[in-house]
Amino acid sequence: MEEQQQTCKCIICGEFKREEEGIHIVTEFICEDCEVDMVATDVNDDRYPFYIHQMKQIWVQRNA
Repeated sequence: MEEQQQTCKCIICGEFKREEEGIHIVTEFICEDCEVDMVATDVNDDRYPFYIHQMKQIWVQRNA
């Protein structure tokens, strides 16, 4: 019997990935690819403010 895979939408890249291919923070999902990229991103990198903005959405949605 084929098991249906649960997918979640990443709050960083917006792609749907299998639930086990990432992490859940509060009620949001971050895919493994974005997690790895964020951890390796230097604070002086142009992508850093984007990641911060996306991560803030976790708390904004939680407190709305």
